[in-house]
Amino acid sequence: MELKTHYDVVIIGAGAAGLMCALTAGERRRSVLLLDHAPQIGKKILISGGGRCNFTNRSVSAAHYLSNNPHFCKSALSRFTPDDFIAMVEKQDIAYHEKTLGQLFCNGSARDILNMLLRGCEAAGVQIRNTCTIKNIQHQGETTNRFILQSNLGEISSDTLVIATGGRSFPKIGASDFGYRVAQQFDLKLQPNRPGLVPLYLNAPEMKAIQGLSGISAEVIVKCRGKQFRDALLFTHKGLSGPAILQISNNWHPGDEISINLLPDINLVETIHNWQKNRAKTTLKNLLAMHLSKRLAQQWLEQTFKNKAVDQYSAKEVQAIAAHFHQWRLIPSGTAGYRVAEVTLGGVDTDMLSSKTFEVKTVPGLYFIGEVLDVTGWLGGYNFQWAWSSGYCAGELV
Repeated sequence: MELKTHYDVVIIGAGAAGLMCALTAGERRRSVLLLDHAPQIGKKILISGGGRCNFTNRSVSAAHYLSNNPHFCKSALSRFTPDDFIAMVEKQDIAYHEKTLGQLFCNGSARDILNMLLRGCEAAGVQIRNTCTIKNIQHQGETTNRFILQSNLGEISSDTLVIATGGRSFPKIGASDFGYRVAQQFDLKLQPNRPGLVPLYLNAPEMKAIQGLSGISAEVIVKCRGKQFRDALLFTHKGLSGPAILQISNNWHPGDEISINLLPDINLVETIHNWQKNRAKTTLKNLLAMHLSKRLAQQWLEQTFKNKAVDQYSAKEVQAIAAHFHQWRLIPSGTAGYRVAEVTLGGVDTDMLSSKTFEVKTVPGLYFIGEVLDVTGWLGGYNFQWAWSSGYCAGELV
């Protein structure tokens, strides 16, 4: 379809939020043009969830999001809920399943979700153009309240402009700071960016302690800044990863200490005492291997004490060993960065926008949605739900 010179709505960014906004606005019979600079639409959707797209979570609330204004996300999340998106998925006969903690994944491929959104856009008459470079944006607010975009596709104008360009994470698939630059052009405040849902790196002493453990995982409780998560930890050749670490990385700031309980299911002091009391004959390494991998149990124990029969440890030694397993304290040296971060923390300050419309308070007709905003969800489908909710709510009004 040939491009027009003017549209009711132009949306920049054809990711999850942009696609949802486009199809919602199109269903209202608005003329919509959806633009993206990447050669492939929806790449982040396609690679998410190991290629199966963790498209939402059954339990979503404002408590699952980080923002300088923790109340901002409440309105959108209540107006377009996980059940609403699930209804879309079921209407298209997309098979899905539930994993731990309410996480929903496609049975087949993440492409099922992308195709659902693309079909919705096509049915609603949305025009989509990729490999589009925006060179300049002008706002004629004093005359016609019109936005003029200079692009490699030519000059395009619109009554409303939606920025859905996401954050800095995954630059290899085209992530950029474009949305933040647009915000700065219109004098909007930004909250500082940092990588989120990202592996943590360790200093040399900590790396020495975990040497040889790369690839081993354990169910742990990890704590930082008053938050704690229970999930799997994965030792890597550069530090720590796995769902528990990705979750806590959202709360971690450089210099912060984190605490890790490697044995969350038992009280090690009581367990050892019970074995001693019953005169059970086993070594401590074997006892620990009932709850951890043998290699981790042995290496962690022998950092502080030699492996002996359980009844040969003094009460003082038992306390020290328990602290070593239940309260591993360390200060990460940094994160793996935007290169592998699943999300970007910070972004356009939500105080600059209406929580109901996503319209910028000082620039009529300008909207920001999705990850470009200072709203970041936990691991587990929460960030996609934010994309769906913010995109839908803006699409109902643009």
